[in-house]
Amino acid sequence: MILAEQAHLQIAAVTHPGMKGKTNEDRYSVTAYRSSSEDPTPSVLAILADGIGGHRAGEVAAQLAIENINKFIANSPSSQPTLVLKQALTHTNQLILNLAKANPSLTGMGTTCVCAWVIGEQLFAASVGDSRLYLQRGERITCLTTDHTWIQEALARGSLTPEQVKGHPNAHIIRRFLGSMNAINPDMRLRLNPAESDSQCEANQGLRLLPEDRLMLCSDGLTDLVRDTEILDILHSKQIDRSLAQLIDLANQRGGHDNITIVALEVPKPMPPALPPRASKAPKVTPSHTAQRSTASRWMIAMLLIAILAMVLLLVYLHLY
Repeated sequence: MILAEQAHLQIAAVTHPGMKGKTNEDRYSVTAYRSSSEDPTPSVLAILADGIGGHRAGEVAAQLAIENINKFIANSPSSQPTLVLKQALTHTNQLILNLAKANPSLTGMGTTCVCAWVIGEQLFAASVGDSRLYLQRGERITCLTTDHTWIQEALARGSLTPEQVKGHPNAHIIRRFLGSMNAINPDMRLRLNPAESDSQCEANQGLRLLPEDRLMLCSDGLTDLVRDTEILDILHSKQIDRSLAQLIDLANQRGGHDNITIVALEVPKPMPPALPPRASKAPKVTPSHTAQRSTASRWMIAMLLIAILAMVLLLVYLHLY
């Protein structure tokens, strides 16, 4: 793919370390491309990674994820985006794991990751961990990704109720992340409806976006403290950059116990069709007007000739007499 100077989507992003004095281990990137020199189809790749692991190893893993996923996708064709995304995350998982094995100070490092790749008007996405991807469409918001956490698994089994989640000691145990010693399985599901099966969710890849749709990638520093309904209210009521700033402020007002990062992509409104230039109206001349003008002209010429003839006769008469 080829880097593009300008994205075909509106973009906003913000990151904050939170209120607990933690090192910011979140990383993100947004890159605009076009498919090739022969194919000008525009695309935007947004990636968000939330590092895990002590002694700043988390930020190393998150940075490696951003850099290597970007590099892998930039060097791949856009004709098979779901396959490319899956391969990019799998490749990056092994790279982070190898570096952690080679450097004892980085042992145990890892990172969550969520990717949104918009090609033309179609969305392709992949995730591992509990960083999320949301779709805001009109007055509705949908979390398209599924958290890979102990809590989410317990909720799915029915061994835990939503009321038991807050304050649970296993709240931040992550089941899938880049840098895992176990072979990871990037999640390619886009869940538009809670009743959809996994295969139906995977078939949602290539979701066609509509004008004014907004995609929001975020780390759990936001979603631990701000409910989906509150996110919707703020996204729906404000411009994209102002909405992200207000979401950060709200999370920090409630404690800001973790790093907070948000990336948003908005599909612009279609441009109104250009109006044709207005031509000045020349006075309309009808055939009857033309005939009237021609008749008047002939009469004037005839009167002029008669006057000239009369003057000539008068001069001749005066000369003779």
